[in-house]
Amino acid sequence: MAEPDASQSPLRRPALALVPGTGGVTPARSTAESVALPAVVSFDRRELNLLFNLYGVQVAAGEWRDYALDFMPTKAVFSIFRRTSEMPLYRIEKIPELARRQGAYCVVAANGQILRRGHELARVLRVLDKGLKLVGRE
Repeated sequence: MAEPDASQSPLRRPALALVPGTGGVTPARSTAESVALPAVVSFDRRELNLLFNLYGVQVAAGEWRDYALDFMPTKAVFSIFRRTSEMPLYRIEKIPELARRQGAYCVVAANGQILRRGHELARVLRVLDKGLKLVGRE
């Protein structure tokens, strides 16, 4: 009796592949079976470093208490809260569709007003940096 070929065995496990953005390992698909996954906009490591540096300074100053990250097909949002149960004080949005026109980054206040928009995240975040204040000399 001939042994069945491993490629035709019904118990054969599918190959596994690491798919970025899914947080895990999923079965690999051949090119014929591949389905277009929706592209998700996210912040890269450099952008997250800038965001969390600013967030850390403001938390240490007692201004901010919580944050949220949202990754959607059209934009990525870093929301900043004074208290967890409130609406965000500020939203820092990355919208790649606007990169060539007004700039991919913008800071939006709680009332929906766009405080600053631009091509470089570091320059856009300056609107939230209070800076040093000279305490009164009499």
